[in-house]
Amino acid sequence: MEDLRERLRIDDSQLAAINDLILDPDNEAITALLEIVAKYGTPEEINRKAEEARRLDNLMGRLADIQSPYLANLEWLIEQRDAGAFITEAEYRRKVLGARADTMTFKDDYAVTLEISAAQYFPYLRIQADRAIKEGELMPGRFIRVRKMKEQEADRGDILAFAAAMQIMGASYVETLDTKGTDGSNIHLGGPATITGYFGGVGQPNDHALQWVDEFLYYYTTYGIKQVLNINPGTVFLGYMLYRLGIDNEFKISVYMGNDNPFAALWTLIGAKMFAREDGTSPLIGFNWSNSVNNETMEITAEFRKALGFENVVRFEHHITETYRSIVIQPYLRRDELLELADHVANISAKHEGGDPEIEQKIEAEGGHPSDILDYFRDKDEIVESGDWDALLKNYLNKHVALNRTAHALTERGLSFIAAPNLHHR
Repeated sequence: MEDLRERLRIDDSQLAAINDLILDPDNEAITALLEIVAKYGTPEEINRKAEEARRLDNLMGRLADIQSPYLANLEWLIEQRDAGAFITEAEYRRKVLGARADTMTFKDDYAVTLEISAAQYFPYLRIQADRAIKEGELMPGRFIRVRKMKEQEADRGDILAFAAAMQIMGASYVETLDTKGTDGSNIHLGGPATITGYFGGVGQPNDHALQWVDEFLYYYTTYGIKQVLNINPGTVFLGYMLYRLGIDNEFKISVYMGNDNPFAALWTLIGAKMFAREDGTSPLIGFNWSNSVNNETMEITAEFRKALGFENVVRFEHHITETYRSIVIQPYLRRDELLELADHVANISAKHEGGDPEIEQKIEAEGGHPSDILDYFRDKDEIVESGDWDALLKNYLNKHVALNRTAHALTERGLSFIAAPNLHHR
């Protein structure tokens, strides 16, 4: 066995060949990347622009300049945070466990990040926060957005308000760029009628990988947006390259990449290690598993994630619920599996993309609008005009309920969670 294993060793000359290729001035692909970066300045200048754009006072000032109705909601959120209106972690544990909570030892080293997706519209966040205060519930520690970037940018400062809210709450969040293959660039994709186009991958065909870089650098320097979704091997590679250049970008790999076995994960993490910075960090901070993944795959992968020094760098993002329509076979609920995993696999987020199945089934039985992944591709104006705005709000709040059910189940097991840090972990 060891003789066979030794045959897998990578010779230093092979690594040298990769360096030679990347550094070759005649490499047109790398040159094209460097030309896009140069449009925005040096990496140091690019980072400074992003830091300035991300400052909370600047975000709030820009909202004031355009007289955004969302500014008052942010001021309300700050007031509620500073007044201690949100339930604390200790209070939540006592709410679930009673007096036992004061004598239990919780597994904080394996705290599960409470994640919600997709948080499309800032007004929903305001309603969610109000509910959390009134019901003694938890706000997520992580938010995923897949709303069209240009649409939210034009929506009375929605893009600014959401970025500000994340800082106020101390939560992390991810945006999804418009150059994601579903914008007409990929001839295979055109909605459900061309669903088999996904068999070839969602993709960013041809020069769209470079457009993705250009789009990221625009939103990074204009709004300070640091974390974006990544769905294609080409843009994963380009994300690594940006980080090597010194740009402080971050990305999470989407469920659409279809990573569903330890070997796919190993290949991804090897790439992250090869192009990590000298301090061992990588722009790959989130790894969203396929919905078909099992616990054993995550346990095996956790071993070499740790061996590569990425246990605290790369978060495993795992769907606990999914939208009821258009994405997976229902009923889909992975909470019990998470509970089995969460006491020994670190740095996991529990992603809630739909309500619990029995809630979704009830909505459908009553002729309502269950959560549907295809709603992510609809324009806000069309949603409002169709009368579906309140239905989609209800879908979002059902994800919030599912997230809190997960937090409750974790707490009952003596396991820990990460909710919005500035609201709950005081």
